[in-house]
Amino acid sequence: MEDERFADSIGEIGLTGPLVRMDLVSLSVTEKDDKKQPKPVFRQRIIMPLEGFVRSFALMAQVMQQLEKQGVIKRGGAQDEAKVVPEAGPPKSANFK
Repeated sequence: MEDERFADSIGEIGLTGPLVRMDLVSLSVTEKDDKKQPKPVFRQRIIMPLEGFVRSFALMAQVMQQLEKQGVIKRGGAQDEAKVVPEAGPPKSANFK
């Protein structure tokens, strides 16, 4: 692998003609919001054609279904939000009792 980027999330998605622009954000170590929580700050932008965005969205939907089947996330709520299900302690291993 030549290059790798980390982002905590996508901050904004915009449509400009036939292109989709997605802003990647990371939580700041130094900048805080009114609740003293780390602020998301812009890191990088991904720009892709609509066709690429649609294919990417379909792939993400497949991953979401897999995570839901595995119990990693749980969908529900008023806006059909997906929430990460917290693990109950460290991973279980037959080697440790």
